[in-house]
Amino acid sequence: MFSNLREDFPTLRDDNPPAYLDNACMTLRPDSVIDAIKSYYEKTPGCGGRSVHRYAMSVSRKMSACRRSISELFNAREVGEIIFTKNATHSLNQVAKGLSWNKDDVVLTTDREHNSNLVPWLQLEEEFGIDHRVVRSNDDNTFDISAFEEACSDAGNSLKMVSMSHVGNLDGVATPIKEIAKIAKDYDAMVCVDGAQSTPHMKVDVQDLGIDFLAFSLHKMMGPSGMGGLWGRMELLENMRSITAGGSTVQTSNYDSLVWSKPPDRFEGGLGNYAGILGTAAAIDYISAIDLDAVHEHEIKLNKVMTSVIRDVNGIDIIGPSDASKRGGICSVLLENIDAHDIAIMLDEAAGVMVRSGMHCVHSWFNDRKVNTGSLRASGYLYNTEDEVKLFAETLVEAVEALG
Repeated sequence: MFSNLREDFPTLRDDNPPAYLDNACMTLRPDSVIDAIKSYYEKTPGCGGRSVHRYAMSVSRKMSACRRSISELFNAREVGEIIFTKNATHSLNQVAKGLSWNKDDVVLTTDREHNSNLVPWLQLEEEFGIDHRVVRSNDDNTFDISAFEEACSDAGNSLKMVSMSHVGNLDGVATPIKEIAKIAKDYDAMVCVDGAQSTPHMKVDVQDLGIDFLAFSLHKMMGPSGMGGLWGRMELLENMRSITAGGSTVQTSNYDSLVWSKPPDRFEGGLGNYAGILGTAAAIDYISAIDLDAVHEHEIKLNKVMTSVIRDVNGIDIIGPSDASKRGGICSVLLENIDAHDIAIMLDEAAGVMVRSGMHCVHSWFNDRKVNTGSLRASGYLYNTEDEVKLFAETLVEAVEALG
């Protein structure tokens, strides 16, 4: 379906390109993104939003256009609700550490969160005494709505924040955010979504979801590394502290006072990653021109191919539901008595297949189950093919049967 787009990606134009299946970590970049970054350094290497010479003004206009494109992609009400950050981790920390908390305020997360949506809340619990609670998933890692409703009821008026991943980077399992948000709002709680694994793969409408914050990373959306974003409702952003105070975050300052800038400037302290922002603009243009529903269906098709090859093999245990359609483009497996890192190296060197091995920054899930070896994760995207995922699955099976 998307085979014609492979020509847009330099690393896939080689005579013998690798089967790149580490997209949940970082996607490949098309020519347009690379060209936009290169163009900044070669043609307009100025300071956006600061100087008024032609280089700077060109960058300022492109920054504004990029912010507008992102706001349209996610259906934000105001362009100023889009904040440029370094990554989703930065965005989630801005939410956690920019809001005001009282002792025993309850924050709910799931038991499958990336460290970026767990550690900031643990830090606040340690430093300010908030009450962080974990909502357990079903045995197959799908979301337990009854357990969530019970957790909300137990927290009662103390519930202040529900912060959950839209799609798990561990297993590709989606969380019913819209339903979660409706329940959370019955308790007047805020809802923050880690959209790092959803925004590249499906349509995300923040108004339809009924949420308050959305964190995302551009390096998972065919954009530059070192670029992410945060969307937040303006009424919340206007009352939130910046965790990167400095240049551009204030309208003016005196020796003993200051006047804060309005969002988004308040949260974009210091010299910006202007090359990254221009590359982001190109990435958003690229992804906006694609049918994301079709992307999601393509990824499920690839996952079904992988799953059909490995699901009944001794020594391989798929994390999450057995039904591949419930795991999006991610196929993570536990290997019995085999080190996942060793298999990942072998796949790359012997078959040209690139996957992720380890705990995927979800240490809590593995530690809770006393799994010390981590897992092997293959994650597809729009430019991957059935032949590539078959190569991964068949080579993995051969290795497990040889070493098992």
